[in-house]
Amino acid sequence: MKGVTRLGWTSFAIAAVAIVLDQAVKSWILYGLKLPEIATVPVAGPFHLTMVWNAGVSFGFLRADHDLVRWMLVAFSVIVALMLAGWARRSDRLASAVGLGLVMGGAVGNAIDRARFGAVVDFVDVSRLWFPWVFNVADSAISVGVALLLLDSLRRERPAES
Repeated sequence: MKGVTRLGWTSFAIAAVAIVLDQAVKSWILYGLKLPEIATVPVAGPFHLTMVWNAGVSFGFLRADHDLVRWMLVAFSVIVALMLAGWARRSDRLASAVGLGLVMGGAVGNAIDRARFGAVVDFVDVSRLWFPWVFNVADSAISVGVALLLLDSLRRERPAES
Protein backbone atom coordinates (compact mmCIF):
# COMPACT_ATOMS: atom_id res chain seq x y z
CA MET A 1 0.00 0.00 0.00
CA LYS A 2 1.31 3.39 -0.94
CA GLY A 3 1.81 5.92 1.83
CA VAL A 4 1.84 3.49 4.76
CA THR A 5 4.35 4.40 7.45
CA ARG A 6 6.57 1.80 9.13
CA LEU A 7 4.38 2.10 12.24
CA GLY A 8 1.32 1.69 10.03
CA TRP A 9 2.64 -1.70 8.93
CA THR A 10 3.32 -2.49 12.59
CA SER A 11 -0.31 -1.65 13.38
CA PHE A 12 -1.57 -3.93 10.60
CA ALA A 13 0.69 -6.76 11.81
CA ILE A 14 -0.60 -6.36 15.37
CA ALA A 15 -4.19 -6.47 14.07
CA ALA A 16 -3.44 -9.67 12.16
CA VAL A 17 -1.81 -11.30 15.20
CA ALA A 18 -4.78 -10.28 17.40
CA ILE A 19 -7.26 -11.81 14.92
CA VAL A 20 -5.32 -15.06 14.59
CA LEU A 21 -4.77 -15.39 18.35
CA ASP A 22 -8.41 -14.58 19.11
CA GLN A 23 -9.76 -17.09 16.60
CA ALA A 24 -7.25 -19.79 17.59
CA VAL A 25 -8.16 -19.55 21.28
CA LYS A 26 -11.88 -19.53 20.48
CA SER A 27 -11.40 -22.58 18.27
CA TRP A 28 -9.62 -24.34 21.14
CA ILE A 29 -12.46 -23.43 23.53
CA LEU A 30 -15.17 -24.67 21.12
CA TYR A 31 -13.55 -27.67 19.44
CA GLY A 32 -10.51 -28.66 21.50
CA LEU A 33 -11.66 -28.17 25.05
CA LYS A 34 -15.33 -28.54 24.02
CA LEU A 35 -16.36 -26.38 26.95
CA PRO A 36 -20.13 -26.81 27.41
CA GLU A 37 -22.26 -23.68 27.52
CA ILE A 38 -22.39 -22.05 30.96
CA ALA A 39 -19.96 -24.66 32.35
CA THR A 40 -17.12 -23.30 34.49
CA VAL A 41 -13.66 -24.81 34.62
CA PRO A 42 -11.23 -23.51 37.26
CA VAL A 43 -7.81 -22.70 35.78
CA ALA A 44 -5.75 -20.85 38.39
CA GLY A 45 -6.86 -18.83 41.38
CA PRO A 46 -9.64 -16.44 40.36
CA PHE A 47 -9.24 -17.31 36.66
CA HIS A 48 -11.90 -19.67 35.27
CA LEU A 49 -13.11 -20.63 31.81
CA THR A 50 -16.86 -20.17 31.38
CA MET A 51 -18.43 -20.63 27.94
CA VAL A 52 -20.97 -17.90 27.12
CA TRP A 53 -22.54 -16.94 23.81
CA ASN A 54 -22.73 -13.14 23.82
CA ALA A 55 -25.40 -11.87 21.44
CA GLY A 56 -25.03 -8.38 22.90
CA VAL A 57 -22.76 -5.57 21.83
CA SER A 58 -20.28 -5.03 24.64
CA PHE A 59 -20.30 -7.01 27.88
CA GLY A 60 -23.74 -8.29 26.86
CA PHE A 61 -25.35 -4.85 26.61
CA LEU A 62 -27.79 -4.05 23.78
CA ARG A 63 -28.98 -7.51 22.79
CA ALA A 64 -28.64 -8.40 19.11
CA ASP A 65 -30.96 -11.39 18.89
CA HIS A 66 -32.41 -10.50 15.48
CA ASP A 67 -30.53 -11.41 12.31
CA LEU A 68 -30.71 -7.86 10.95
CA VAL A 69 -29.08 -6.46 14.09
CA ARG A 70 -26.42 -9.19 13.95
CA TRP A 71 -25.41 -8.25 10.39
CA MET A 72 -25.57 -4.54 11.19
CA LEU A 73 -23.10 -5.17 14.04
CA VAL A 74 -20.83 -7.16 11.71
CA ALA A 75 -20.93 -4.32 9.17
CA PHE A 76 -20.36 -1.70 11.87
CA SER A 77 -17.32 -3.58 13.23
CA VAL A 78 -15.80 -3.93 9.77
CA ILE A 79 -16.43 -0.25 8.94
CA VAL A 80 -14.84 0.83 12.23
CA ALA A 81 -11.82 -1.41 11.54
CA LEU A 82 -11.47 0.07 8.04
CA MET A 83 -11.69 3.62 9.37
CA LEU A 84 -9.06 2.82 12.00
CA ALA A 85 -6.90 1.28 9.25
CA GLY A 86 -6.98 4.62 7.45
CA TRP A 87 -5.77 6.29 10.63
CA ALA A 88 -3.20 3.55 11.33
CA ARG A 89 -1.56 3.78 7.89
CA ARG A 90 -0.30 7.26 8.82
CA SER A 91 0.76 6.29 12.35
CA ASP A 92 3.83 8.10 13.59
CA ARG A 93 3.76 7.08 17.28
CA LEU A 94 4.24 3.59 18.62
CA ALA A 95 1.51 3.76 21.29
CA SER A 96 -1.14 4.81 18.78
CA ALA A 97 0.03 2.21 16.23
CA VAL A 98 -0.19 -0.58 18.81
CA GLY A 99 -3.53 0.71 20.13
CA LEU A 100 -5.05 0.95 16.67
CA GLY A 101 -3.81 -2.52 15.74
CA LEU A 102 -5.31 -4.03 18.88
CA VAL A 103 -8.69 -2.32 18.38
CA MET A 104 -8.82 -3.28 14.69
CA GLY A 105 -7.91 -6.90 15.45
CA GLY A 106 -10.40 -7.16 18.29
CA ALA A 107 -13.22 -5.65 16.23
CA VAL A 108 -12.60 -8.04 13.34
CA GLY A 109 -12.19 -11.04 15.67
CA ASN A 110 -15.61 -10.45 17.22
CA ALA A 111 -17.15 -9.66 13.79
CA ILE A 112 -15.97 -13.07 12.56
CA ASP A 113 -17.78 -14.72 15.49
CA ARG A 114 -20.98 -12.82 14.78
CA ALA A 115 -20.85 -13.74 11.10
CA ARG A 116 -20.08 -17.42 11.81
CA PHE A 117 -22.18 -18.12 14.89
CA GLY A 118 -24.59 -15.23 15.34
CA ALA A 119 -22.97 -14.38 18.67
CA VAL A 120 -19.52 -13.79 20.14
CA VAL A 121 -17.68 -16.59 21.95
CA ASP A 122 -16.80 -15.37 25.47
CA PHE A 123 -14.92 -17.54 27.96
CA VAL A 124 -12.53 -15.57 30.23
CA ASP A 125 -14.16 -15.48 33.64
CA VAL A 126 -12.54 -13.51 36.46
CA SER A 127 -15.79 -12.86 38.33
CA ARG A 128 -14.08 -13.90 41.56
CA LEU A 129 -12.22 -10.57 41.25
CA TRP A 130 -15.58 -8.73 41.25
CA PHE A 131 -15.54 -8.26 37.45
CA PRO A 132 -18.96 -9.68 36.58
CA TRP A 133 -18.55 -10.06 32.80
CA VAL A 134 -17.15 -12.95 30.80
CA PHE A 135 -14.98 -11.81 27.88
CA ASN A 136 -12.50 -13.02 25.24
CA VAL A 137 -9.15 -12.23 23.61
CA ALA A 138 -10.73 -9.78 21.14
CA ASP A 139 -12.43 -7.87 23.96
CA SER A 140 -9.11 -7.69 25.81
CA ALA A 141 -7.36 -6.40 22.68
CA ILE A 142 -10.00 -3.69 22.24
CA SER A 143 -9.80 -2.63 25.90
CA VAL A 144 -5.99 -2.46 25.95
CA GLY A 145 -5.99 -0.73 22.56
CA VAL A 146 -8.44 1.94 23.67
CA ALA A 147 -6.42 2.50 26.87
CA LEU A 148 -3.24 2.96 24.80
CA LEU A 149 -4.99 5.40 22.48
CA LEU A 150 -6.30 7.40 25.44
CA LEU A 151 -2.88 7.48 27.11
CA ASP A 152 -1.26 8.48 23.82
CA SER A 153 -3.76 11.31 23.39
CA LEU A 154 -2.65 12.74 26.76
CA ARG A 155 0.98 12.79 25.69
CA ARG A 156 2.39 16.19 24.96
CA GLU A 157 3.55 16.81 21.44
CA ARG A 158 7.23 17.39 21.03
CA PRO A 159 8.06 20.93 20.02
CA ALA A 160 8.81 21.26 16.33
CA GLU A 161 12.51 21.43 15.63
CA SER A 162 13.72 24.55 13.86
